[in-house]
Amino acid sequence: MEIRVDQRNDSKVAVVVSEDMVIQNVQDALDLMVSVRYNEGCDKIILKKEQIVDDFFELKTKLAGEILQKYTNYQVKLAIVGEFGSYNSKSLSDFIYESNKGKRFWFLPTETEALDALHGVD
Repeated sequence: MEIRVDQRNDSKVAVVVSEDMVIQNVQDALDLMVSVRYNEGCDKIILKKEQIVDDFFELKTKLAGEILQKYTNYQVKLAIVGEFGSYNSKSLSDFIYESNKGKRFWFLPTETEALDALHGVD
């Protein structure tokens, strides 16, 4: 796994570059957060959808809720990049819609949009 830092003025975003799955459970998400914060000085992270276990997108597993609560507690912002229309879940669609209206978590189609969203918040 490689971390590429995108910086605009004082805003730094860690972009995770990996062909492998990076987050399979809550501990993986915490390890990533700590590593990015300690090594890169970032509290904003971009992941590709493919780098996160599918259970994250199955809301009944509660994995997404647990991970996003941890990131909220530690004031880390996260954007997940990918195509989410293939999921046939109204609850996931609603969750994505509401998340994208906020200032902590985004589900966006491109890295450029994710960078704009993360750099646009403090």
